[in-house]
Amino acid sequence: MALPLRKKVLAIVLAGGEGKRLMPLTADRAKPAVPFAGIYRLIDFALSNVVNSGYRQVVVLTQYKSHSLDRHVSQTWRMSTLLGNYVASVPAQQRLGKNWYLGSADAIYQSLNLIGDEKPDIVVVVGADHVYRMDFSQMVDAHIASGAACTVAAIRQPIEMADQFGVIDVDPEEPRRIREFLEKPKNPVGLPDSPGEVLASMGNYVFDADALVEAVTRDASEIGSKHDMGGDIVPAFVRRNQAAVYDYRDDEVPGSTDRDRGYWRDVGTLASYYDSHMDVVSPLPVFNLYNYAWPIYTSHGPYPPAKVVHSNVDEVLLSPGVVVSGGEVVRSVMSPGVYVSGAEVTGSILMNDVRVGEGAVVRNAILDKNVVIPPGARVGCDPEEDLARGFVVQDGLTIAGKDQPYD
Repeated sequence: MALPLRKKVLAIVLAGGEGKRLMPLTADRAKPAVPFAGIYRLIDFALSNVVNSGYRQVVVLTQYKSHSLDRHVSQTWRMSTLLGNYVASVPAQQRLGKNWYLGSADAIYQSLNLIGDEKPDIVVVVGADHVYRMDFSQMVDAHIASGAACTVAAIRQPIEMADQFGVIDVDPEEPRRIREFLEKPKNPVGLPDSPGEVLASMGNYVFDADALVEAVTRDASEIGSKHDMGGDIVPAFVRRNQAAVYDYRDDEVPGSTDRDRGYWRDVGTLASYYDSHMDVVSPLPVFNLYNYAWPIYTSHGPYPPAKVVHSNVDEVLLSPGVVVSGGEVVRSVMSPGVYVSGAEVTGSILMNDVRVGEGAVVRNAILDKNVVIPPGARVGCDPEEDLARGFVVQDGLTIAGKDQPYD
């Protein structure tokens, strides 16, 4: 008996996000290019999930301040072309007019030539700025089995948090079928099997390729559309009863544990970005970076090993090239090239090549690339002092932008 033909899959990573809520970290880079956990960029999580799922034809749609993102993708994400594998960064090109991308759906519409060239059966569409592990091949299998033209990945959230998400209302008689897509609802109905929870969209989708092409083409001419995947395209499939939901709880990633299974964070704010870092530095991390069965790939440059001399260091991620000489570093992330000399650093995120001088104190801070904290200086100790120096103070955090001087 002949085996069924394997479906051809193209992955599209939406990486054009401006990330206004992450300012000043996004003042000089796109949101997916923001560093995370020392050696990674946010986009590394999406790309690692895609390639670990077995999908090796990947396009990354970029737009906003994309230079560092394009450079990272081109330098890091190189695969053998012998079998047609690639990760290609594709900037906005105004192929269909003088507009840049008007939304995530318009980004795909303006890039339909990529689908036309590859001729896939299935298109996997994922965001580029979340921290998680996910096997998309399981979602694709569920999509095919459902018979739906569109499948939305969803994560269970407490019903009281529903007004923070796009919420998926399912049919009680057919719980895999989406009955309605609700944008930040005030009074949602809980799940049939768990009344205290709702299904929140993760911003990851699977489409039949021809259905996606038809949907974004129709949407392009819709007056009043925001040309958004979650706000316009998915609801259109829902109205035609062609949308299914994939419960993230059902995803089984190799190497995951009961503690970190199902972890997903939208790091779209400075507070959530900081909290996610604290998740990975905790003694029993809620998100485990050390899962070698499902690695997160990246490239961090030609740095030497980290070095600690006569220092108290605890609950700290030490990246290559870090030197801690004297002082104390606790519950913090040290990115490549960071140098701390006889200082106190607590509950902080120090990005590439940050310098902290003798006797300085840094608490609950995010210091972007190349920031220099002089000897005896104080950061995160007095909000008024931090504001006077031009730092951002928000949610109990002090944030210094890239190359920002300590004045």
